[in-house]
Amino acid sequence: MIEEAVDQATAANERPLEVYRDYLCLLARLQLSPRLQAKLDASDIVQQAILEAHQCRAQFRGQSEAEWLAWLRAILAHTLAAAGRHFSTEGRDVGRERSLEAELQRSSSRLECLLVADHTSPSERASRYEELVRLAQAMAHLPEDQRQVIELHHLKGLSVAEVAMLMDRSRPAVVGLLFRGLNRLREMLGHPREDQA
Repeated sequence: MIEEAVDQATAANERPLEVYRDYLCLLARLQLSPRLQAKLDASDIVQQAILEAHQCRAQFRGQSEAEWLAWLRAILAHTLAAAGRHFSTEGRDVGRERSLEAELQRSSSRLECLLVADHTSPSERASRYEELVRLAQAMAHLPEDQRQVIELHHLKGLSVAEVAMLMDRSRPAVVGLLFRGLNRLREMLGHPREDQA
């Protein structure tokens, strides 16, 4: 069992970092404040994080896919904090970086909740993390408004009314976007559609 976990961590560590781009972009979009979104694109932050991860890859000491993703999230949190500092007059705030890491973990956990199955063995957990990356990749292919509604409602935890207000849409329009977006995700991931289940 331990050998299986080590093999999975090694496999994750050997994958091209590009595989995690959509996952990291999704998390970065969820953390960028509206002020920073006007100045930065999440893909620029992720590009910097991937470059840093590539340069520090030999420092990864984890033994599981979960630890690999946590390591990538920590690098992303550091990169987000650095970008925030660049566009403000504040100095380094280690507490803010830890807060970003915790918020990225919460966002990732919410993303996992979109995956239906609860896996318990090491190989099933590794499969879940692979599905997590696939889910982020599928979300990147949704129409912008559907992706944004899913991110705000399911990943940021906003109510439908709050999402409607933020997006300047009616509640029924937001519900329709959620329904179509989730069904499209199910199709892309090979799960039955909600109206067919």
